[in-house]
Amino acid sequence: MGEYVKSKKSMKFKDIESLNRVQSVIDDADKAIKQKSRKLKDSPLGETVSGALGAGVGAGIGFAGLYLGGSVAGLSAAGITSGLATAGAVIGGGMAAGVAVLAAPAVVLAGAGIGVASHHKNKKLRAAKELVYKNAIAKQTKILQELKKESDADKERLDYLNGLNMLLKAAINDLKFDLGVSDSLPAES
Repeated sequence: MGEYVKSKKSMKFKDIESLNRVQSVIDDADKAIKQKSRKLKDSPLGETVSGALGAGVGAGIGFAGLYLGGSVAGLSAAGITSGLATAGAVIGGGMAAGVAVLAAPAVVLAGAGIGVASHHKNKKLRAAKELVYKNAIAKQTKILQELKKESDADKERLDYLNGLNMLLKAAINDLKFDLGVSDSLPAES
C-alpha cells in the first residue's frame, strides 16, 4: 500500500462535495442493477454516462475531469482603527505598533485553530474516500456482473451499463491514487 496523498493540490478529490459526484454515479448504478429496463434516457446522469462512453474514460481520463468545478473560499477582515494608537502606546509606539500588538495573538490563535480544523477535516475526508472507494468497487463488480448477464440486451442498455462501468473505473482509479492504494489490489476489471 502506498501513502495517502496529503497535499490538496495533488488530490483528485479535494473535498466531500467532489465525493458526492462519485456517490451519484454509485446511486445511479444501483438503480441500473435493480431496474433492468433502465437506460441512458432514464438516468439523470445520462449525458455524463454518454460522455464517458464517447471520451473513453476507461482509457485514462480521470473522474474529476468529467465534473469541472470548484470553489474559492476567501477570508476578509474588517479594519478597526480606533484604539490602535492606544494599543501601540502599550509598547511605546503609535497606531502602527498597535496593529502588531493586537494582531499577534490573533494570528497565533488563528493559525493554531486552522491547523486543528484542517487536520479534523482531512481525517473526515480520508474516511469518506475510503467508504466511497469500497462502495464504488462493490458497485462496479455488480455492474460487470450485469453486463455478463445481460449480454444480449439492446445496445442502449449495454451502453448505459458500460458507461457506468467506465465512470466507476475512473473514480476507483482516482480514489486509489488519493488513498495510496497499490495497483496490485483487485479493484478494477
